[in-house]
Amino acid sequence: MQVTTIGEKREVAFYEGEFLVKTLEGKAELTQAHRLRHRVFAETLRWVPPTEDGEEMDMYDLWGSSIGLVDRGGKLHGLARLLPASGPFMLEKELRLLLPQDHVIRKEPDTAEITRLAIDPDIKDKGLSARLMLTLIKGIYHWAMEHGVRYLYLEVDHRFFRVLDAMGIPSDPLGPPVALPPAGTLSIAAMMDIVRCEEILGRKRPMVMEWMSAITTRQGDIVKRTTAQCMEAGQGLSVVAAERAAEEEDKYATV
Repeated sequence: MQVTTIGEKREVAFYEGEFLVKTLEGKAELTQAHRLRHRVFAETLRWVPPTEDGEEMDMYDLWGSSIGLVDRGGKLHGLARLLPASGPFMLEKELRLLLPQDHVIRKEPDTAEITRLAIDPDIKDKGLSARLMLTLIKGIYHWAMEHGVRYLYLEVDHRFFRVLDAMGIPSDPLGPPVALPPAGTLSIAAMMDIVRCEEILGRKRPMVMEWMSAITTRQGDIVKRTTAQCMEAGQGLSVVAAERAAEEEDKYATV
């Protein structure tokens, strides 16, 4: 598996229905990202203090990459920031409370950290919100393959951790839920193994694995991508019809 360095950010861009899943870039997209982060992490979860300009930014933005869900009108509906192991992780400092004292943070090139994972809180339709989150996870999956990443740390509200499990996205908790200051929001840290995710989805939810691995590029081409380990196991090797994938996706929209 090829691994890129911190200076070799590779873009992700593919269509999923009416949304473009892409690496966020440029002032307009990044401003939307910072405002959405503020609404979620400052105003809703209160993980961070609010700011006067209504934008949430930190030093990790200097080396992180953000994946977003953008509609045809250019509005951002969800995002996730990915931090490479060549720079500091939030779990090394601000969120260290979520890890057991004896946990040694993996800092290999095949490891990254998912941070600022969020869906627009104004979306009240739980089915739509679940579909958007699953699509965002798909974007993270393809970002990971593009950058040679197998292991992903993540820290989320403990209720959302259960949602991920219900969606069939396996991850291993690294410790019990912890009430993070200042709001005391119960949060949890976990590790996601991309190869294990492929194995479990390929066995238990093969249609989801098919959908997860197939993307439609900006040029209209359908591309199928999985890790080398998944290819060797013979999982998810044929692109299924779009309507079958959509039917399977709808099952998870009820979460």
